[in-house]
Amino acid sequence: MKFLAACANGSGTSLMMMRSAQKALEKSGFKNIQGNHCSVSEAKGTAKNYDVVFTSVAFNNMFEDARKAGATVLPIKNPMSVPEIVKAIKDADLKSKFK
Repeated sequence: MKFLAACANGSGTSLMMMRSAQKALEKSGFKNIQGNHCSVSEAKGTAKNYDVVFTSVAFNNMFEDARKAGATVLPIKNPMSVPEIVKAIKDADLKSKFK
């Protein structure tokens, strides 16, 4: 599974979210996961190449093209909260989508 973490500038917050998402995915039983992070402006064009996109709640509506291409977009309030990301993964039923 390939996932992307996107924030406003693509440096600090997206890196922290990528690390938290990696931990959350591993805790949720996923293996063979590849993560990347970038700015929202870059992600708008590349998100469709990923299976899952983690982004701030504020940027959730910017990823409709990715959704149309089949990506699951998960809005996150606290990018460092592994439990929140685990819950988002569970609520989105990613286990059934990526067996």
